[in-house]
Amino acid sequence: MADMAAGTAPWYRALTLNQWRTLAATNLGWLFDGFEAYALFLTVGPAMHTLLDPSRFSRIPAYAGMVVAITLLGWGVGGLCGGILADYIGRKRTMIYAILAYSILTGLTALSFDWISFALLRFLVGMAIGSEWATGSSMMAELWPQNARGKGAGLMQCGLGFGFFLASFVWLFIGSLGPDAWRLMFLVGVLPGFLALWIRRSIAESPAWQEVDAQRRRAQDRKQSGAALAANDRALTRFTIADLFAEPESRRRAILVFLLSLSTTLAWWGISSWVPPYIASIAGKAGLPARHWASYAGMAYNVGAILGYVGFGFLADGLGRKPVAMFYYAAAFLLTPALFLWTRNVNLLLLVAAANGFFTLGQYCWMPVWLPELFPTRSRGTGIAFAFNAPRFIAFLGPLFAGALIVAFGGYSRTAMMFSFIYILGFCVAPFLPETKGKPLPA
Repeated sequence: MADMAAGTAPWYRALTLNQWRTLAATNLGWLFDGFEAYALFLTVGPAMHTLLDPSRFSRIPAYAGMVVAITLLGWGVGGLCGGILADYIGRKRTMIYAILAYSILTGLTALSFDWISFALLRFLVGMAIGSEWATGSSMMAELWPQNARGKGAGLMQCGLGFGFFLASFVWLFIGSLGPDAWRLMFLVGVLPGFLALWIRRSIAESPAWQEVDAQRRRAQDRKQSGAALAANDRALTRFTIADLFAEPESRRRAILVFLLSLSTTLAWWGISSWVPPYIASIAGKAGLPARHWASYAGMAYNVGAILGYVGFGFLADGLGRKPVAMFYYAAAFLLTPALFLWTRNVNLLLLVAAANGFFTLGQYCWMPVWLPELFPTRSRGTGIAFAFNAPRFIAFLGPLFAGALIVAFGGYSRTAMMFSFIYILGFCVAPFLPETKGKPLPA
């Protein structure tokens, strides 16, 4: 206790049980989001072999790109809606609804009867997954102390990497159970529904949101009574999307984080989502079982990603948000040719894939670390959701065009290099955002 009072105790000693439970809930929510998303990358090829007429098999990469693009579009729609709901009905309630929705819809995906029904269900799953992330990021930022906020965000975000890894590991065993094995993979996705029940019993709502919600209700009452409103009351009564663009500084930040997020999102969905099938194709040419190597590639890539997430959070608390984000963008750009052009040995490819995952997927951690510190509590969920999801209305074209380009070019390498230049946008935009390391959240 004396060490804590003096400020010399380790950061983790000062955390309360509720703060650790919040981390567990948000990490597991993102873990299951990751499982659902990566299950699609691993199974979309086998699913298209089952759901398409054999005459269309040569176009499977294009169909796979369309399904992934439709899923990403669902993330964008659902994510924006979820962020707005989190600001109006609460962080906890929105998270519970989102987890229940994607659990049920993922199970229903196993019943798909053609590629259109499969794509429609993936759109709905994407909506539910997108709704969950902004809520969890808001809760972590509002409940964790500012000296450990980056670390907490990194530990939360690494759940995505664990989910991707878990999907690769499960597919290693389920994938060999026949042409309909992909249906079993989606049935496993029903299990996260039990997490929602635990959250309902064990996690407290964010006190910061509760305070602002009470203020918003009082402001709404004053508005309805015809009373004159102060500036803060006018902000509270505005619709949160409108509030995001009402003031010059908030509008500037929203535009900058949109561009930064577009760089991360378009690059990942246009390049890194193809890492398992790319390495599987190299292994197949070497006479190795392609399906197994797709799983190995997914696991290697996501081991790197898990370390990248945690590393970003700790580095951001130590060095600052801005320099760490710029370093990750630069490294991701340089590692794209290392993976897709310069490495041909399949064993070495796994090592390069892990390094690539550290920076390309670990790069996403700037969002839960930096975004909550840029927007006030009244519109934090909306601001985070806008930055995370609005770029998907453009980025969904990435896998759509990438699938078509892979077919046109007869391989993955040139397509990956074309998309990699988007990382330069992120590197150039990051310096224009304020450094928020060690600063309190905007009220």
